[in-house]
Amino acid sequence: MIDFGPMLANPMVLIFGAAGQFGIFLTLLLALAIGFTKEQAISVAIIGACDGPTSIYVTSKFARDLLPAVSIAAYSYMALVPIIQPPIMRLMTTKKERSVVMPTRDKPVSQRVKILFPLIAGIITILIAPMGAPLMGMLMLGNFMRESGVIKRLVDVSESTIANIVTLFLGLSIGASLMGGDFLTWQTIMIFVLGLVAIALDTVAGVGLGKFLCWVTKGKVNPLLGAAGTSAFPMSARVVQKEGQRANPKNFLLWHAIGANTGGQIGSVMAAAVMLAVMAGLGLG
Repeated sequence: MIDFGPMLANPMVLIFGAAGQFGIFLTLLLALAIGFTKEQAISVAIIGACDGPTSIYVTSKFARDLLPAVSIAAYSYMALVPIIQPPIMRLMTTKKERSVVMPTRDKPVSQRVKILFPLIAGIITILIAPMGAPLMGMLMLGNFMRESGVIKRLVDVSESTIANIVTLFLGLSIGASLMGGDFLTWQTIMIFVLGLVAIALDTVAGVGLGKFLCWVTKGKVNPLLGAAGTSAFPMSARVVQKEGQRANPKNFLLWHAIGANTGGQIGSVMAAAVMLAVMAGLGLG
């Protein structure tokens, strides 16, 4: 049910959605170095997608024994994004950079574009990484339902009642599957540590790209936008807005940040789809 309008009006922010996934692949290498198997390493690294459904889907494919720990870590860190990201953002940027004001260009996006985008994005995913089709398909289906404008009752039920019921039962089933004794093991602790590392590296990569673009454009891009490239929607966008206004009360970055955050949603699903495709190619899917 995400509004792709801000992203479609300013497609440049998609690059932040791509940069916000670097932590996944860097953490994958760390997990392999520590001793996790390939399947387990992918399941742990996907926590960096900062997206609960994506983490659950990938882990259920490769390491079902890690599903409770990975799921709890993913949802916990999604909730902790407002605590994890700000220190990194302040450490990597100067007050002058955080104060950069970006004008809001509310370009109109036609209804035709909004309807065609989820269809095209879904088709491209199926062609590039078929195993990721269920993830991208559900994301784009919700958006297509929203933008079609002809099934308002189904849209209202999907974004409220159904979403709440699914979240409730998902939390109960995942939580009940992890016993206390299993939680207090080194493997589970390392999953939580690596999950934190993944999200931190996502933020570092995103803000790093933002600083580069700020330098290239001679101060026209606020580097804080890079932190919104994660899939934590809309928490990351709100964090960017808050940090931007803390540096400059006249700053309003939410419109741009929402676009980057939406790109992060798509980027995390694509990253998972690529990893699934690679593992399938290796005969491990």
